[in-house]
Amino acid sequence: MDKKLTVLEEIIKDIGEELYQKWYNALAIEDRTEEASRAMSSNAGETAIWVIQKFMDKFNQAADELKGE
Repeated sequence: MDKKLTVLEEIIKDIGEELYQKWYNALAIEDRTEEASRAMSSNAGETAIWVIQKFMDKFNQAADELKGE
């Protein structure tokens, strides 16, 4: 059965893939190994989640501050 992704999960997945591709393309050809690719893929996914969480935290904090005014 196919797992349906939430909108947020799909965004995180897409950003992680784009970040991975950007990092991979920046590597010198001789450094493009399977091990490097796996590490970058994992790091890109984790980084995407972290960035989106930080954005959401800051966005929610600003919204709460505006509510208080």
